[in-house]
Amino acid sequence: MTNYLFDIKESKFISSSPALKGCPPPKEPEFAFIGRSNVGKSSLINMLTNKKGLAKTSSTPGKTRLINHFLINNSWYLVDLPGYGYAKVSKDQRSEFQKSILEYIGKRDTLYCLFVLIDCRIEPQPVDIRFVNWLGEGEVPFVIVFTKIDKVSQTEWNKNVDEFKKLLSESWDELPTIIYSSAVKKLGRDEILASISTGLKKME
Repeated sequence: MTNYLFDIKESKFISSSPALKGCPPPKEPEFAFIGRSNVGKSSLINMLTNKKGLAKTSSTPGKTRLINHFLINNSWYLVDLPGYGYAKVSKDQRSEFQKSILEYIGKRDTLYCLFVLIDCRIEPQPVDIRFVNWLGEGEVPFVIVFTKIDKVSQTEWNKNVDEFKKLLSESWDELPTIIYSSAVKKLGRDEILASISTGLKKME
């Protein structure tokens, strides 16, 4: 198990914002979670905080349509961003979601790290590869988190992960940090908290 320097003692929902201008004042460090719709962002946040129902989960893809801030230990934020990709909404609404996401990522000064969630059960998706490459080009600090590793055999998710790495290696000299997780079995929790802890230490 990875050692980390803290645990989450207190967590509370603060706000839901349709755009950057409605977010809390940029005073505390923020660690945001993003991924395609239905990748398990809310479930992962609930697992990290040990607080079932803190972030609202749904079986309906595209349910998270706002930028949700959760104050952790009264000193920093976890942020649940709208999912990109498929959602049962109009093209105009999807465009608005994407605009708010890109604005938040590009302009939020207190965003320390973005955790990009990828569903390990499916083969690499072009939208995920494009998004990761875009983050690299923009020098946005991020970590890749492969989710739902408990849902399929290790052989199957290893195959998808290896293919994802192969596609990334076409553009990257050194691959980004990768974590494997399961919200159900609490796998990857220590690694994610260790990454956040490292970030908080750097900002002291």
